Amino acid sequence: MNRFIGYYRVSTEKQGKSGLGLQSQQDAVSNFVTHRNGTLLQEFREVESGGKNDRPELFKAMEACRLYGATLLIAKLDRLSRDAVFLLQLQRGEVPFIACDMPDANVMTVGIMALLAQQEREMISQRTKDALAVLKAGGKKLGGWRDKCHHFGADDVQKAITVRQSRLSAYRSRVLPVVRDLRNSGMTYAQICQRLKELGIRTYHKKENWSPVTVRNLLVNG
Repeated sequence: MNRFIGYYRVSTEKQGKSGLGLQSQQDAVSNFVTHRNGTLLQEFREVESGGKNDRPELFKAMEACRLYGATLLIAKLDRLSRDAVFLLQLQRGEVPFIACDMPDANVMTVGIMALLAQQEREMISQRTKDALAVLKAGGKKLGGWRDKCHHFGADDVQKAITVRQSRLSAYRSRVLPVVRDLRNSGMTYAQICQRLKELGIRTYHKKENWSPVTVRNLLVNG
C-alpha cells in the first residue's frame, strides 16, 4: 500500500487562517493520493516564511515518515528551488518524498539543487574573503578567533557517542508510544511484533522483522 504523509506550507499567518494557498496544496495532495490508490496517514501544516530555518512541522512530518515507512508528499516542487533550508532538510533527512507537480523528481534532483545552493553560498563566502583581503592589503587590521586543531582526540570520540545516543533517543521517542499502546491493549510481545511489521515500522537497525526480545527491551529501557 502507498502510504503518504502530507506537508503544506504557507508564508503568512493570514494565508494560514484564510486557507489561501493551503487549500490548493491540500487538493493537489488529495488528488495524487487518490490516483495512486494510496492512504494519507497524517497531514502537517506550517505557517512560516521560506527564509527561516525553524520548521517544526516539517520535522514532525519527516519523523512520521520514518516511523511509518511512509513517503513525504508535497504539492509543488518549484518552492524548493527558492527554499534551500527545506531542500537540504529533505536531502539529509533520508526520507523519500514526492512532489505532486513533478512526481518523477527524486533524491538526486534534490541533491543537485542542494549542490547549486551550496555553490552559491561558497561564492558569497569567497567574495567576502576577497573583500577582507583587499582591506588587509590596504592596511586595515583584521582579527578574530581561529581554531587550527585538526586532529582527533577524546572530544571527537565523545561527540560521536553523543550523536549516536541522540539518534537512538529520537528513534525511541517515535516508536515507544506505539509499542506501549499495543502492549496496554493486551497484545503479547509476538503479536506486537506482527503489528509493527504490518504498520511498516522497522527496528532501530532498519530490520523489518521484530523479535519479542527487542520489543521487551524497548519497553523496559524506554
